[in-house]
Amino acid sequence: MSGAVSRERGLELLREMMLIRRFEERCAELYSAGFIRGFLHLYVGEEAIATGAMRALSPEDNVISTYREHGHAIARGVPPGEVMAEMYGKVEGSSGGRGGSMHIFDASRRFYGGHAIVAGGLPVAVGMALADALQNENRVTACFFGDGAVAEGAFHESMNLAALWNLPVLFLCENNFYAMGTHLSRAQAETNLARKAASYRVPADKVDGMDVLAVEAAVRREVQAVRDGGGPRFLECETYRYRAHSMYDPDRYRSKQEIEGWRRRDPIATLKGALRADHILYEEDVSALEASVEDEVEGAVRVAEEGSLEPVEDLLKNVYTPREIRWRR
Repeated sequence: MSGAVSRERGLELLREMMLIRRFEERCAELYSAGFIRGFLHLYVGEEAIATGAMRALSPEDNVISTYREHGHAIARGVPPGEVMAEMYGKVEGSSGGRGGSMHIFDASRRFYGGHAIVAGGLPVAVGMALADALQNENRVTACFFGDGAVAEGAFHESMNLAALWNLPVLFLCENNFYAMGTHLSRAQAETNLARKAASYRVPADKVDGMDVLAVEAAVRREVQAVRDGGGPRFLECETYRYRAHSMYDPDRYRSKQEIEGWRRRDPIATLKGALRADHILYEEDVSALEASVEDEVEGAVRVAEEGSLEPVEDLLKNVYTPREIRWRR
């Protein structure tokens, strides 16, 4: 594990990763029980990236994510109750219950989705960065996406324009090697994703996405370079999702041995081990954190279960339709 950390900081990072992990595990249980519907993509195994990256960003920076964004939203400060209520389709959700699992959105925290289309957030990130540049805002737009997005045309268009216009974007690639169900080596001829970004003259680097301290340090370095006027940056975070692509995925394309191999590098267990080795984490700390996290997650479930469904008469509010095909009763 990279770098030293104080006891207070270490416990803070550990708790947040544990919170995201338990929240996602609870979502899997609720989905199986029929309380959450639609698609559900879990972040289990990738918690170090969201936890480390968000600490390197300021509240004024923009954050854009993918459909695997619950962890990003929680790390950004969106209350878990609002995230869970959104997945229940309740009006107390961050998008009023209209977005669901794949469209968590909180403008007050500059968290702009939740984009269900692969690579769909990248052009949005470029547009937001362009707006900030034109208005002389000293703001960074951090754009999270997976390795599958690198195969999309939107990735190449976005990288090209960001480099051409020297825009303040940090492209954060969460490379879990499988996109959906095909290994990176069978889907892309060039598997060094940082090299693809560098081909657009965008400074690019890699970091161990299972090491929260390494992620935080790397993102902090890249954010500062962007904020100082250095133009776009690309950071590839190598990670692994322990669960299937989505709850609908039978996950027959990976061996149990491979999954177990990555589990031995679990970001939560790794941080616990490092803190114990530095004699700043004790068993009573772990027990207290587990109890605190459990209480917070169950509180989020209560917010969702006790929340309200949108009244039927409000369903057409904020829905745009061209005048010639406007809804007729």
